[in-house]
Amino acid sequence: MGRIVISTNMSLDGVVQDPDGKEDFRHGGWFHQSGGADLAEWARHETDEALQAAALLVGRRSDAWFAQRWNDRSDVWADRLNTMPKYVVSTSLDDAAWTGATVLTGDAVTAVAKLKEQIDGDILVYASYRLAYTLLDNDLVDEIRLVVFPVVLGEGNRMFGPTADKKGLRLTDTRRLGEGLVLVTYETIPSA
Repeated sequence: MGRIVISTNMSLDGVVQDPDGKEDFRHGGWFHQSGGADLAEWARHETDEALQAAALLVGRRSDAWFAQRWNDRSDVWADRLNTMPKYVVSTSLDDAAWTGATVLTGDAVTAVAKLKEQIDGDILVYASYRLAYTLLDNDLVDEIRLVVFPVVLGEGNRMFGPTADKKGLRLTDTRRLGEGLVLVTYETIPSA
């Protein structure tokens, strides 16, 4: 059985919006601005994570975002992301933008629960914060890996939004990536 693992980058105050500055958010570009020299260690971590994962799961908007930035890249990490099984949750797409991705249609909760049954290993959820809200709210998330960047943006779309009820988490690991980034890993505690 697969494990849903949310893996994302965020500011200290939880903002995930416009990390590369190409979306016209006034604080966009925070990823490179606050990551600096630590991005080399971050890239090693991300590459290792992708090499160990079984699949990738994203929403419709993240599919377009990643396709635009990754379809033409070539290195160990990009080759892994571009060739690994990828699934896009969408009610409006017929075809995914990211090369080799499969569109999961219908009810997102049902589709992802079925995917967990079909895949062995970690199913990474990149970016896709709207999808992450839904998966977390429906107890489909097994682990959350957050790379926290040393910047407070004060506004913007945040990783976590409203849930129907509180969600318990258990800290399983923390480590530095370089001098200023922190990887924090939580395991979800199933609702009683």
